[in-house]
Amino acid sequence: MMLKNLIKLLENKRLNPRPLESLAPFSRLIGRKTEKIYLLGVFVFLCMIFSAFPCFGEKMPVAASIFPVADMVKQVGGDHVEVITIVPPGASPHTFELKPGVLKKISSARIFFMIGAGLEYWSEKFINSAGGRLTKVVLSDGVDLIHAKGDHHGEKAGKQHTGDIFANPHIWLDVEIAKSMVKKIVSALIAADKEHSEYYEERGNKYLSELDMLDLKIYRETGKFRIKKYVAFHPAWDYFARHYGLESAGVIESVPGKSPTPLDIKNIIGNIKKHGVKAVFAEPQLNPKVAEVIAKEAGVKVLMLDPMGGPGIKGRGNYIDLMKYNLAVLQEAML
Repeated sequence: MMLKNLIKLLENKRLNPRPLESLAPFSRLIGRKTEKIYLLGVFVFLCMIFSAFPCFGEKMPVAASIFPVADMVKQVGGDHVEVITIVPPGASPHTFELKPGVLKKISSARIFFMIGAGLEYWSEKFINSAGGRLTKVVLSDGVDLIHAKGDHHGEKAGKQHTGDIFANPHIWLDVEIAKSMVKKIVSALIAADKEHSEYYEERGNKYLSELDMLDLKIYRETGKFRIKKYVAFHPAWDYFARHYGLESAGVIESVPGKSPTPLDIKNIIGNIKKHGVKAVFAEPQLNPKVAEVIAKEAGVKVLMLDPMGGPGIKGRGNYIDLMKYNLAVLQEAML
């Protein structure tokens, strides 16, 4: 009965049904909502992927103990590496203390590039805090180290050095050794990030060529030195001297923080006069007062050699410029 009445109504056109085309806007609305839901699902999925792999598409975080090493890592790592320098510019690695704030800053590092030879007496604390996630690269491994009497770092070394090799750690000031350090850096970055191995290899080779030219330049210029002996604040320049044919005539602090005795000062002044040394080399990271006293008594000037450099320091903002700066200072006193 109801069906008959409905047919009758339709026949009498008292109820005009909407054509199918009239449903098109509704269909489009449903389609748009479905598309939005789909895109939202894709977005959520990608967020989950990126959360699971936080380094994907980002720079690989690594840590370097001192600025010269950090710069070498940057030269090789380029756009794919974020380098955190642990010892800040202007500070001495011999007296540096690793504080909780610094430890937190470097906690994300995947590789730790260190000199070794006892320089990073604080490194055990850092390495232990990483819980086995950190790859340690000791850049002095395989280097012909210079061993001085006693511990180069004195009382600062403490018991944290257990198992380490104690020696003069200033290996980066010999450009020939610096090249071996760069090769270790290239190998470590490739092992940790194989996806960019060709990139690291290419940049490493380019940087090694630049170091070859630097080494040759220093070798040629030091060969012209009339004065071959020098007096330095501490034994930072022993590797440089060994490689380029120079000789120490005296060291003010044989161990960082240990002041020279009156007899030490007398002997240094005597050597300055004996060998015609024209300057005493101090360092910006260490107090120069004793060097100034000795220079005044010997009648010579004080010049600043810088073993560390730092970002933003004019003429010393990268390793190569730092070494050129030091060469220029040496030329002023030894030609």
